[in-house]
Amino acid sequence: MDSQQLLELAQPHFDPAQIKRLAQAIDLAQAKHRGQKRLSGEDYLTHPLNVAAILIEWRLGIDTIIAGILHDTLEDTDTAPDEVKQAFGDDIAFLVDGVSKVSKARSGMSDISSYRPQTADNLSKLLIAISQDVRVLLIKLADRLHNLRTLEHLSTAKRTKIARESLSVFAPLADRLGMGRVKIEIEEIAFSYLSPKEYNRLQGLLKKRVGRAQKYLNRARREVSAELARQAINFSVDGRIKSIYSLHKKLQKSPIEETYDLMALRIIVDSNEDCYRVLGILHAMYQPMITKIKDYIAVPKPNGYQSLHTTVIVPAGQIVEFQIRTQSMHEYAERGLAASFHYNEQKLSKTYALRQSQTLPRNLRWILDLQETAQRLMEGEISPGNLEVDIFSDRIFVHSPKGDIYDLPEGSSVLDFAFAVHSDVGRHAFGARVNNKIAKLGTTLKNGDIIEVLTRSSIKPSKDWLKYVATAKARQKIRSFLNRQN
Repeated sequence: MDSQQLLELAQPHFDPAQIKRLAQAIDLAQAKHRGQKRLSGEDYLTHPLNVAAILIEWRLGIDTIIAGILHDTLEDTDTAPDEVKQAFGDDIAFLVDGVSKVSKARSGMSDISSYRPQTADNLSKLLIAISQDVRVLLIKLADRLHNLRTLEHLSTAKRTKIARESLSVFAPLADRLGMGRVKIEIEEIAFSYLSPKEYNRLQGLLKKRVGRAQKYLNRARREVSAELARQAINFSVDGRIKSIYSLHKKLQKSPIEETYDLMALRIIVDSNEDCYRVLGILHAMYQPMITKIKDYIAVPKPNGYQSLHTTVIVPAGQIVEFQIRTQSMHEYAERGLAASFHYNEQKLSKTYALRQSQTLPRNLRWILDLQETAQRLMEGEISPGNLEVDIFSDRIFVHSPKGDIYDLPEGSSVLDFAFAVHSDVGRHAFGARVNNKIAKLGTTLKNGDIIEVLTRSSIKPSKDWLKYVATAKARQKIRSFLNRQN
C-alpha cells in the first residue's frame, strides 16, 4: 500500500475536500516518519497507510482515517499534540492522543488482568479517551490487525508476545465491539503463531470433514432454496466454515463427533418476520434438534449479535446447522460497532451525544461505565491499584421485574445486579427473588434471569460482600463505602 493507492481507495467514499485533507495528513506522516524503517525493510509509512486502508474498509469517517494515518506520530516522532491540533483540529488531535495513551497503557501487558497503566493521571486520560470516543479503540484494532498480518518479520520471542497479547486482549475486545470478522482474523493469525502444529492439524481435520459434508450440504441448500422461492421469500444463501481457533476451543469441551457446526448454511432475508417464517419452513422440511434452536433476534448476544440458529437432521441422517438473519443483522455480525455508526455524518461516538440522543445500543452501555470510572478516578474516589474494568469479560443479560435489561459480566451475583440497578439498592440489599425464588446475595446469575432485589434501610455493606461480587462497579462502591466508614 502506497500513498497513491490509499487515495484511490478513499476516493469513492469521500468528497474532494476530504480527499485533500487526507493527502495533507499523508504528507505530514511522510515527513515525520522519514528515515524510519520497519523490520521488513519497508518504509515505516507503509504501516499507517495500511491502518488507514483497514479503517476505510470498515467504512469509517474521514476524521478516523486521518487519525489512523497519524496514529504513531506522537509516540514515534517529535510531533507535538498541538501540531496535530493546529493542522487538523480538536477531533483528530483527540483521537491521535487517545491511541497513543492506549499504546502506553498496554506497554508490557501480556493478558487482560494487566491492562492498566501505573498512574491515576494516565489511566483517567486513557479511560476518558476510550469512553468519550470509541473510534480510539477502532484505530487501535486496525493498528494491531496490520501488525499481526506482518508478524513474520519479527523475532520468535516478539511474535509470541504479540500473538499472546492479541489472543487474550484484542480478540475479546473485537468481540465486545461485535466485530466478528476482525475477531476471527486476530484469533486465526495469533493461534497459528502460538500453536503452529495444532493449527496445521486442525486445519487438515477441518478440510477433511468439510469435504465429506459438502455433498449433503449442497443438497440441503438446493432443497431449501427451491422451497423458499416457492413461498415467494426474497433470500440469499451462503455457507460459512468454522474458524480453526473456534474449533480448537470447542474441542476442549466436546469431541469432534459432537461438533455439529463445522459448516453452516446462512440464509439472509429482508425482515425479522421473514426470519421466523424461514425457521418454520426449515422445521417443516427437516427434523429439528430442539436443544439446538437459539433465538438471538429476540434476545441478542451481549455484543449485539442477532440471528436465528437451528440445527436439523436431513433425510440422509446428516446434521446441518442453519443461521437466519436480515442483511442489517449480517452487516453487524461482520463489522459490529463499525457498522452501527457513521462518523462522517454525525459524531454519535461522543458519550455526551449518546446520552442526549439515547442512541447508544444496550450492548455498548459499558462505554458509559468507563466514563463514570474515569471521573471517579480523577476525583480520588478510587485508586489505580484498586481499578478493575469489565469490558473484556463474557456477558449475560438479566432483567428486572419491570422488564428492564441489565448487561453484566458472566459470573455476576445478585449483589452485582443490585449495584447495577442503583448504588442505594446495592448498599441496602439483603436478598432477592430470582425467577420468583428466594436467593442469597452471592447467588450467581444466568442469562435471562429475572431478579427482584430485597432491601432494608438498616442493612449496610460489610467486608464479606467483596467475596460475592464480580463487577468492578460493585466492588468499587463497596470499597468506597467501607473506606468512608473507616
